[in-house]
Amino acid sequence: MLTRLDDYPIHQTPDPVAVPASSDPNVYDRTWFNAYNDDGTAYFGFGTAVYPHREILDAHFSVVTEGGQQHCVYASRRAPAERTDQSVGPVRYEIDEPMRRCRVIIDDNEAGVGCDLTFSARTSPIQEARQILWNRQRRWMDATRYAQFGRWTGTVSTPDGDLEIDSWRGTKDRSWGVRTVGERVPMGAPGPFQPFFFVWAPLQWDDHVSHAVFFDGSRGEPLIREGLTAPLYAAQGDIPESTNESTHMAAALHRLEYHPGTRWVRRGELDLIGLDGATRTIEMTPTLRFQFKGLGYGHPEWKQGMWKGELAVGGESFDPLTLDPLAPENIHVQQVVKVADGERTGIGALEQIVIGPYAPAGFTDLLDGAA
Repeated sequence: MLTRLDDYPIHQTPDPVAVPASSDPNVYDRTWFNAYNDDGTAYFGFGTAVYPHREILDAHFSVVTEGGQQHCVYASRRAPAERTDQSVGPVRYEIDEPMRRCRVIIDDNEAGVGCDLTFSARTSPIQEARQILWNRQRRWMDATRYAQFGRWTGTVSTPDGDLEIDSWRGTKDRSWGVRTVGERVPMGAPGPFQPFFFVWAPLQWDDHVSHAVFFDGSRGEPLIREGLTAPLYAAQGDIPESTNESTHMAAALHRLEYHPGTRWVRRGELDLIGLDGATRTIEMTPTLRFQFKGLGYGHPEWKQGMWKGELAVGGESFDPLTLDPLAPENIHVQQVVKVADGERTGIGALEQIVIGPYAPAGFTDLLDGAA
């Protein structure tokens, strides 16, 4: 199982790098990006991941045009032995300079969605706190993640026409560990249902970024909560080598309102509370909704980590405004949000998914909507 990576002094266990430390079938290693224009009227997302024990490598790309349509291309293959090969059919992900610059290329395909895009980082990578969630005695999620903010340039082709991507803002999300992916693994005796609440809010301001992460229990109790800020550098080349540039808050809080009959946020507020007790309240107003099934999250046919054969490529287009908001595959969304804190304005993303009861929102069933 040796790969070229084994030539570097990076081993964490006595095994080759290709051998995960955990034998859990839900081990994953994922890179994900978003991007949006300054008006908050167009958006694209890209994600690729390897699932070593499932022997799958997949990639998803999806774009919402200013006309409102969401176009998607999906690709999946048997994972290659060489981890540095991150190509899946027409999709290629290339790391030009680690944690600095990378490229996403999608060649012609039947979905009619393609791109040639370069991401250049404008912050140091920001490590989030390790995220561990339990279902009784079993860790069903145990992951490390870092976020990095930057700019995109290039082109995207869609059935609606081409988009020129001129310095769109975006966020890189790099995570690895264990979480539920692919086909469900039989677990013996059935366990209790596990409600799930998640909010992730990477926001960009003129000279810095702010970020907040929330995992709540069904009563609204905090399981994981984190808020931080970090400087935004003028250009990719200005980033220092240090990765300890972020400032962590003493606490972070959220207040969310939902569109009636849905689990989609219509407005929200974040409180970032500093070590000195000072509170910064950020108002968030959505301008565009992106359905995360376009990146394989909960997709009934192209779910992340699902075996599709030696190589499979597909795609679809849909109007987000016509979807059933309470269908399981539609509740996970990321919205572009305009933000303000009373002194400055900015733009960013608000990702959220709520499954099962959640008392602060008045949800009492598996997928009931807001009143």
